Amino acid sequence: MKFIVKASTLSGSATIPGNKSGTARGIIFGSLAEGVSTLVNPLTNLDSFSIVNMMRALGAKIDTSDNTKWIIEGTGGTLAVPACVLDAENSGTGFYFVLALCSLIPGYSVLTGDYQICYRPAQPMLDAINALGGKAFSTRGTGSAPVVVKGPIKGGRVSLPGVNSQWMTPFLCACALAEGDTTIEETDLLERPYVDMTIGMLKIAGIEVENRGYDEFFVRGNQKFKAFTYTLPGDWGSSGYPMIASAITKGSKVTFKGLDLGDFAGETAFVQILKDMGASVTVIDNGRGGIVIEGGNPLQGITIDCSGTPDAVPILAVLGCYAQGKTVLENIGACRLKETDRAKSIKEELTKMGARFEETPDSLTIYHSHLHGTAISGHHDHRIVMASTVAALIAEGTSEIENAEYAAVSFPNFFELMTSLNADIQCI
Repeated sequence: MKFIVKASTLSGSATIPGNKSGTARGIIFGSLAEGVSTLVNPLTNLDSFSIVNMMRALGAKIDTSDNTKWIIEGTGGTLAVPACVLDAENSGTGFYFVLALCSLIPGYSVLTGDYQICYRPAQPMLDAINALGGKAFSTRGTGSAPVVVKGPIKGGRVSLPGVNSQWMTPFLCACALAEGDTTIEETDLLERPYVDMTIGMLKIAGIEVENRGYDEFFVRGNQKFKAFTYTLPGDWGSSGYPMIASAITKGSKVTFKGLDLGDFAGETAFVQILKDMGASVTVIDNGRGGIVIEGGNPLQGITIDCSGTPDAVPILAVLGCYAQGKTVLENIGACRLKETDRAKSIKEELTKMGARFEETPDSLTIYHSHLHGTAISGHHDHRIVMASTVAALIAEGTSEIENAEYAAVSFPNFFELMTSLNADIQCI
């Protein structure tokens, strides 16, 4: 599938769909609870359904027939030995969380995913499972999926590298069900907003985690997940694409609904970033009453710390192309461990459009650039597809963006929402 995109002026209003990371955690925590939990406003994306299918294979009963709310009958923390290979498909969050959960099961589990998942590193988690009393190994000896896991873990003390919070946060969940207590040490932890989200949602489910200054986390064993009802806020990560598109397209004016600046998400920083660069942004009732963004203002490049928002690197790179001077994205290491090396991927595609960059292992500098339309690869990565689409809205001429279907991984109605705002995008 391709998007055919031309320069556009956006107008109207848009409601951002439910939070992707929160939906993933809600499915998992509800599946571990005693009783029935309800997720209101879940994100009905491909990743969510991948996680649903894996948790069903582990014994949870999940009703997804109503898109406005999902009903989860939990396992009470007693997970079944899966009768099939667990397939995370393209969900990194699902793969890492279920990997940790399988370490609780007194039997063998086999976990895999699509070709991208099978090249994403998991060795730190395998080492942690072995250190905590379980058994885990990569079938190819590469530290990546497919993996085989046998539990149960007993608890103990482990150390994990902080460059990727997805290796650590699943253990905050799984270790609460281990026999003994667990202490997790972290070195230079990035992506802290995702850690805060995990701990906050665990508390809603009745699980206590002690955060000792982000250097160490203490998880008491033999805890019980309780049933809950949770309403998912709008996804700030998804909001960045239409919000930044509105700020950089001349004559645009769009009102965004369904967002709350009090959310856990690190991408709430989009609002302050746009303001700091000179965009016209009006926030009503902390975002709950709407966020109005008007386009066409001259923007000035700034330095942005991406340690808490690695998924935002591709769309911030597009923003940097529009801004005068240079925009520097720092602490981007975690973005290189996602579906693709996203700094490398977005640099490659925007360079085709005329963008100018400087790159180091932990930073990306983007210079003001006049973009032109061209053929773009989406790298089978939803965030590269959507960021490139936004770039095409300010480019001269027509752009063709391949792998457009991957937008549905995190933003199932991306095309419909953007075209409702008058973006000139055709899907073929």
